Amino acid sequence: MTAARNIDILLEKYGESHQNPTNEKIHFVCVPVIVWTVLGLIWVIHPYLAVAVSVVALGYYYYLSASFGVGMTLMVIGMLFLLYLLPPTWVLPTSVSAFVVAWIFQFIGHKIEGKKPSFLDDLRFLLIGPLFVLSFLYRRLQIRY
Repeated sequence: MTAARNIDILLEKYGESHQNPTNEKIHFVCVPVIVWTVLGLIWVIHPYLAVAVSVVALGYYYYLSASFGVGMTLMVIGMLFLLYLLPPTWVLPTSVSAFVVAWIFQFIGHKIEGKKPSFLDDLRFLLIGPLFVLSFLYRRLQIRY
């Protein structure tokens, strides 16, 4: 028997509080929105800082799984490109509004689930959430992670 990889353990642990189909659907929408809004909030400080933070996060994703690293790289490039296209005066209000709404829905999802969000036990799960969402796409497309 082979030892479980760290990414498998993290996804399994994260998945324990994401079993309810409604909560999962909320996360499929809200987690990418939250990632985009966090990048947007950093972008407002300086676009290069958003890129630098992205590179650090992507390093962690590649450390966990090269396949997830590639997927997250594509996602982050798309998100940064959207921020680049937005008029600068729209980035802050759009990011703040979407951030608040997405988190409200996340907490509604966890209320439905009956379990607290994973990140309250381990802050790493703030970075694992996007991989949890991406793992569903990977399984559907039969991409090994």
